[in-house]
This record gives sequence, C-alpha cells and structure tokens, in this order.
Amino acid sequence: MSNSRAAIRYAKAILDLAVENKATDAVENDMRSVVSAISGSKELQAFLASPVIKGSAKKEALLSIFKGSNKITEGSISMLVDNKRIAMLNEVALKYIILNEQLKGTDVAFVTTAIPLTTDLEKKVLAQVAKLTGNTVTVENKIDESIIGGFVLRVGDLQYDASISNKLSNLKREFTNSL
Repeated sequence: MSNSRAAIRYAKAILDLAVENKATDAVENDMRSVVSAISGSKELQAFLASPVIKGSAKKEALLSIFKGSNKITEGSISMLVDNKRIAMLNEVALKYIILNEQLKGTDVAFVTTAIPLTTDLEKKVLAQVAKLTGNTVTVENKIDESIIGGFVLRVGDLQYDASISNKLSNLKREFTNSL
C-alpha cells in the first residue's frame, strides 16, 4: 500500500510540474509509452526490479529507451532512479495518466481480461462506467491470461474484480476457513 501512496505522490508532483510548464499532454503521451513498454516486456520489468543492477545503469538504459521524451518525463525517470524508486515507474506512470485524465474531466477505465475485448463489449463497458462516474471514459484493455476468465475493472481508486481466478481463490479461502 505504501508504494501505491508513494506512486500517487510522485504522479501528483509530476502533474503539477507539467501543468506549470503547459506540457500535460506531452507528458501523458510519454507516460503511456512507459506503461506500454514496461507492461509489454517481462525483461524490462525484471531489469527495473533487480537490486543487483546499479541505478546509473538503469537510468542510462531508460533514458535511451525513452529518448526524445519530454524533459519532465526524463527528469522524472532520473528522480525515481536517484530516490531508489525506479521499480515504481510503471505505477507512477499509470497514476499520472489517471490524474491527468481526471484533470481533463475524463476517466480511464483499465479493463484486464484473459482475451481482448470485442468492440461491442468495449462499448458496453464504456456506457456502464460513464453512467457510474458521470465523466467521459476511455478504455485501456490489458490482457492477462492468469485471470482465466471474467474481468478486472479499475477506474481511479475503484476496482471491481469479477475474474475467475479471484472467485476460485475466494472459494478456496472459504473451504479452508470452514475446516
């Protein structure tokens, strides 16, 4: 939980700096690239989480991967490395996207499914989330086969887990507790 709170603090600080420099959209595009790169690469996730690799090597690698990014994004990467929080980069980027979308009056609904969403199903999700939040909503679909089936919906700080793996673990917990 403390990592989540720290990620929100970093994201808010980055957003404040981006608002001050009128670069919120450019930084959001960079953060979307960061999320896409880290989520799509197990090697990059392991690289960032590794305590063996020096921070300077991580900084150098990340700055070359995201070369051409906004100065605020590059400064954020450097700051996270210097504060030994680079493993949180993906979470900070996600929080930044959410905060910036809320600032613009829209929300991002992160939907994790075992298979890609169809366009028809995506429209239904958009309609339901828009009705719940009262804001315009965009959908980000993440594929995670470990949830087996169903979905996990996250909008801002709210999360609804209707995945098969969650239901199975709840059932296992109930059986274990009843023995």
